[in-house]
Amino acid sequence: MNIQTVKSAEYQSTNPATGKILKKFESLTDKELETKIAAAEKCFQTWRHKTYAERAVIIAKAAELLHVKAPEFARIMTLEMGKRISEALGEVEFSSNILSYYAKNAERFLAPVKLHPSLGEGHMESSPIGVVFCVEPWNFPYYQLARVAGPHLMAGNVLLVKHAGIVPQCAIAFEKLLTDAGAPAGLYTNLLISHDQSDVVVDDPRVKGVALTGSVAAGRSVAARAGKNLKPSSMELGGNDAFIVLEDADLEHTIKWAVWGRMYNTGQTCCAAKRFVVVEKLADKFLEKFKAALAVLKPGDPLDEKTTLGPLSSESALIDLLKQVDGAVSHGAKLLMGGKRIDRAGSYMEPTILTDIKFDNPAFREEFFGPVALFFRVKDEDAAVALANDSDFGLGGSVFTKDLARGKHVASRVETGMMFINNISWSDAELPFGGIKDSGYGRELGDMGIQEFVNKKLVRYVAAEAPA
Repeated sequence: MNIQTVKSAEYQSTNPATGKILKKFESLTDKELETKIAAAEKCFQTWRHKTYAERAVIIAKAAELLHVKAPEFARIMTLEMGKRISEALGEVEFSSNILSYYAKNAERFLAPVKLHPSLGEGHMESSPIGVVFCVEPWNFPYYQLARVAGPHLMAGNVLLVKHAGIVPQCAIAFEKLLTDAGAPAGLYTNLLISHDQSDVVVDDPRVKGVALTGSVAAGRSVAARAGKNLKPSSMELGGNDAFIVLEDADLEHTIKWAVWGRMYNTGQTCCAAKRFVVVEKLADKFLEKFKAALAVLKPGDPLDEKTTLGPLSSESALIDLLKQVDGAVSHGAKLLMGGKRIDRAGSYMEPTILTDIKFDNPAFREEFFGPVALFFRVKDEDAAVALANDSDFGLGGSVFTKDLARGKHVASRVETGMMFINNISWSDAELPFGGIKDSGYGRELGDMGIQEFVNKKLVRYVAAEAPA
């Protein structure tokens, strides 16, 4: 393959809690990239014929190693992107669970499905499609990798993975995890490559599918390129999830989820609670308690388990978010609390609440990726649903009410990929994850996640003569 020459791109690991550079990495040369793509294609020709049990030996071993070495993996994550250590440990364990889940269930998920045609017999069978290219973000450095590695490797595919530029050490650690578990050369390959080189990978005829988790802009670009090459793709993009609070909600319970839903991972979660839509009757009490709960969060070293407010992932992320808040205020929003960086080393921002956000304010449609909550006061349930649906995004959402039947009814009315009643518990390997509209398409995790990059082949037998 003739790969165009591209300028080397630097991957840099910086501790956002201190601002200090930890380590720098250079991207692959074009020749090195070609070698890795060739190795992946060669590996697929063998891996595709392995039994599920043979594949499971390696994936289950990786899950075990990840569990055993959880503190080591978590520390790398905390140092590299600032996630509080307790959350980092939780992510590592969840990633281990995902790998284990698919090692145990892949064969069942992809078993032939018997059909019942009017004549003869038939079935659907699943087979891997080949090399899959995955582009992953920094906010969940291991979870994002596990949720593509678990299903797609167990399905018989092999992976080329471009991770985010600010978490190269996490990317390298995960690749080594698979190698230590016994993965053959080319099964899972981390690529430190430039954006131009990513385009080359998508275009390569040996690459058969593309999965991306990231921004809407990145999704549009990569999906368009995959489409041009007639390659299947899955896109998990941004979100602007509504957190609906009805007048009969258990307020104490609701506030705890509101804080967790907005502040988990310092608010840097695609399916975080971002728009707090509260009916008039409960609005003042909710806002008072929510503000008080956010005010007690204390910034500190994310390696210290006592810290309740970590830094943003990078200085650029902080600067962009501060500009976004300023823009919202300049267009008429009211800054109820926060809105500034915290006076200490590192990229820390005050927990922030914006209110009085009108329809013509750019903030009404924007995703705020950090500790910024948008508060909306609405008349009733119908108004809450209407506001929730007035979004370019459709990833997740939640509704809080003591009436479960009412909660289910509201959940059905909200146009989104996932809805949660009286919780935001989306961290479960068994549950499909994904959205609609600008939040992308396709599903990850659960039994649906393993179906994205397999060929669903119809096999039919019927005793019949050809028509005259």
